[in-house]
Amino acid sequence: MTNMSLVTTFILTGLPHAPELDTFLFGIFLVIYVLTVVGNLLILLVITVDPHLHTPMYYFLTNLSFIDMWFSTVTVPKMLMTLVSPEGSPVSFPGCVAQLYSFHFLGSTECFLYTVMSYDRFLAISYPLRYASMMSGRTCAILATTTWLSGSLHSTVQTTLTFRLPFCGPNQIQHYFCDAPPILKLACADTSTVEMVIFVNIGVVASGCFLLIVLSYVSIVHSILKIRTSEGRWRAFQTCASHCTVVLCFFVPCVFIYLRPGSKEAMDSIVAVFYTVMTPLLNPVVYALRNKDVKKALLKLKDKIVYLQS
Repeated sequence: MTNMSLVTTFILTGLPHAPELDTFLFGIFLVIYVLTVVGNLLILLVITVDPHLHTPMYYFLTNLSFIDMWFSTVTVPKMLMTLVSPEGSPVSFPGCVAQLYSFHFLGSTECFLYTVMSYDRFLAISYPLRYASMMSGRTCAILATTTWLSGSLHSTVQTTLTFRLPFCGPNQIQHYFCDAPPILKLACADTSTVEMVIFVNIGVVASGCFLLIVLSYVSIVHSILKIRTSEGRWRAFQTCASHCTVVLCFFVPCVFIYLRPGSKEAMDSIVAVFYTVMTPLLNPVVYALRNKDVKKALLKLKDKIVYLQS
């Protein structure tokens, strides 16, 4: 089917909320966005300048921070615009296509990256002596490149399926960014086949990644229980617990929105806040600021800056 779209502009209606909360919500989400960007930029800077952090774990963490910085940038500014415009925030048809592609590209890449990071932790804890040779620089580069290419392919499928449909009538998207479920509701054609393909596509990616992460952590727990010292067990457990926390914050809302029968638009946009706004903010805190090596590197960076200014 060729695209017979007559709609040239969509209107994002934003989060469902009482109008008197506009200013309050704008302030909250603006602060969260600034903290997210600054936090992830700081992680990128610290890991880049400190040679002690040039290890596989931190290599993948730089990828995650880069993704989170842009993942938040793709959605939050549009949300802020809906809060200052009572009529909603307009977005052009090509702009909506670009936003949906970018959102699913970064989101699915992050999904694949969490899987790679869990595999990295599995190797580090289960095979400490062989870890350096098994997770070489070349291997890390191949794994990271594969996650980005897989994310791009997944997003291309999602975007193509969504926007190959004709849009000739209503143009109000009941969300704060362009996403497939609310956009499909505006199509002037039967969307059941497209919805099923998208459901299966996201289902295979999300459930596949989550299953691999669970398997990695089952193996990790088994290895942790073999560690003789309580201090060693506790350090290994802390490393994994932080990762599991962020993974759950990312996957649970995704499953709720994309892999359940039916869709309640108001509920979906509220739940989406968890993985589009909160998870990118949590990652710098959970992965880095609670990490002794990163905190030490931050202090060294601060001392360098103070020295240069004096």
